[in-house]
Amino acid sequence: MSEEARLREQICEMARSIYDRGLTGGASGNISARLSDGQLLVTPTGSCFGRLDPARLTLLNTGMVQISGDNPTKEIPLHSAFYDTRGAQSGAVVHLHSCHSVALSVLPDTDPDNMLPAITAYGVMKLGKVKLLPYFMPGDPAMGDAIRGLAGKRSAVVLANHGPVVAGKDLEAAVYAIEELEETAKLALLTRGLNPRLLDQAQINGLVTKFDVDWD
Repeated sequence: MSEEARLREQICEMARSIYDRGLTGGASGNISARLSDGQLLVTPTGSCFGRLDPARLTLLNTGMVQISGDNPTKEIPLHSAFYDTRGAQSGAVVHLHSCHSVALSVLPDTDPDNMLPAITAYGVMKLGKVKLLPYFMPGDPAMGDAIRGLAGKRSAVVLANHGPVVAGKDLEAAVYAIEELEETAKLALLTRGLNPRLLDQAQINGLVTKFDVDWD
């Protein structure tokens, strides 16, 4: 099986897992993943994660021009901004409309520079600081501009009133990280107002150093 065929199957398999666990519903969310030649496979616009067809995924060349497949997600500017600003650190980008992340994004006292409290070590290790970006209309190219404005310093953001976007070194890493983001958001909501014991700064610093976490 070729590299492209394997990646097509992996995208559909992981998308189905995300859908089956209720992390995004209906025709929401999108995934892109980069081939070794720099071309991208992207989930089509209006597609359901539970019913993706490997043969109908969009193939884009390195200039983001469609080569084959169905029309791509309208969030391409969001994806391309991560690839352009994070380079080899980004082999895949996942965007979901997951419930707890969105809920946390609309609360007035959520810190826009670091929206997830340091509840678990894995939240820090897999995500670093998560930036809360303002609301944009879906498909607005300004979302890509907002990502570019971070100059590659964040691998994970949450779009207010919309959902999380995470870039990873490969598809598996991006999916696992966005799942960690949603679980940490859920924990943040469950413990809100209960004065939870968070990781202290020394513990965070230890994780950042040992696991080379982006924490800027």
